[in-house]
Amino acid sequence: MLDASEGYTTEDGRKIGGVVMEMKNITLRFGGVVAIKDISFDIREGEIRAIIGPNGAGKSSMLNVISGFYNPQDGQVFYKGALRPQMKPYQVARQGIARTFQNIALFDGMSVLDNIMTGRIRQMDAGIFAQAIWKGKAEREEVENRETVEKIIDFLEIQHIRKTPVGRLPYGLKKRVELARALAAEPSILLLDEPMAGMNVEEKEDMSRFILDVNDEFGTTIALIEHDMGVVMDLSDRVVVMDYGKKIGDGTPDEVRNNQAVIDAYLGVAHD
Repeated sequence: MLDASEGYTTEDGRKIGGVVMEMKNITLRFGGVVAIKDISFDIREGEIRAIIGPNGAGKSSMLNVISGFYNPQDGQVFYKGALRPQMKPYQVARQGIARTFQNIALFDGMSVLDNIMTGRIRQMDAGIFAQAIWKGKAEREEVENRETVEKIIDFLEIQHIRKTPVGRLPYGLKKRVELARALAAEPSILLLDEPMAGMNVEEKEDMSRFILDVNDEFGTTIALIEHDMGVVMDLSDRVVVMDYGKKIGDGTPDEVRNNQAVIDAYLGVAHD
């Protein structure tokens, strides 16, 4: 197993830092249904951390715990070394954690540019009156935020659709716009819920490239859920595996790939 107590160096020479987020003994219940049972793992600064497992394993529930949509009944969440109290999603966002969703959550009637601008809400401090007359601080904020958004548009190569209503876009481009909106928040941790779902091979290749570029060029820590095992093994530095709400594997892609419990979970093999 990888000893990453003080960070580690990847095979391609990237330096991964210490623990930025730690989930300790997390248990989440919905009535009598246990979605997550006593799971612990960490996310380290600068790494791409995958959460995988068969359907119904509890992966999205775990991502919702990390992002503040769910508060676990048992266990603790530590962020940057401090115990995180129960928080609402907007409070978690203020800590520098942004996410995309399994089902695209964009404003179809708004342009690509305006959708991405909504990711800059945390950076908009001007009052309603100043925004109404668009003078002073409100004007300066608007200009600065648009400059940031235009850089993201260039980075994700979506200049040609910047003024197009999102509702007119094909699925793959909508996914890219949603990634752009999350990046507009300038997160220190980016959570991606099935970023490749529903994509063809070419779209998956593009999205994989952008995820690697975000991690490399922005230094963004990424935690992602993904069903495409080829993508997971190619992108991830470490992988945690869930099955029926429990953790059954945790390690490098090679360690997880050769873990018998993980193999059995994906193949549906039962042992006495």
